[in-house]
Amino acid sequence: MAAVDHTGVKTYQVPGIRHRTLAGPEQGLKSLEVWEQTMASGGNTPEHRHPCEEVFVILQGAGRLTIEGNATDFAVGATLTVPPGRVHKVENLGSEDLVYLAILGMSPVTLESADGTPIQRPWLSNEPTV
Repeated sequence: MAAVDHTGVKTYQVPGIRHRTLAGPEQGLKSLEVWEQTMASGGNTPEHRHPCEEVFVILQGAGRLTIEGNATDFAVGATLTVPPGRVHKVENLGSEDLVYLAILGMSPVTLESADGTPIQRPWLSNEPTV
C-alpha cells in the first residue's frame, strides 16, 4: 500500500501514551516502522532499548531524552537520535501533550526493559483500541 489514511489507523493506549503505527508490518514494511505517539503532561516511556536505531521528530511540546544516564532537553522542532541497543527514556516536561514521530530501523520492532525483559507491544496483540 503506497498511501495510509491516518484517520483509519488504530489508536492504542499504554500508560500515559497514545500510540499509532503509521507504517509498519501491516503495510508490508520489513526494515522500518513509523509511530506517532502522544504523551500526556508529566508522562514518560519506561527505560527501554531495541536492537535498531531510533529517530524522534518532535511535533509538539517539550521534554527530555535520557540515553544511558545522559539527559538532553528538547522542544518542538527538534530531531533526536538513539543508537541501537542503548537504554533510553523520553519524558514530557511541559504542560501540554508531547507529540512526536518515532522512526525505528526494524519491523516489527522489538522492545526490552533495561534489565532485558521483553516489553509487550499492545499494537501487535489483541488488546482493545481506544
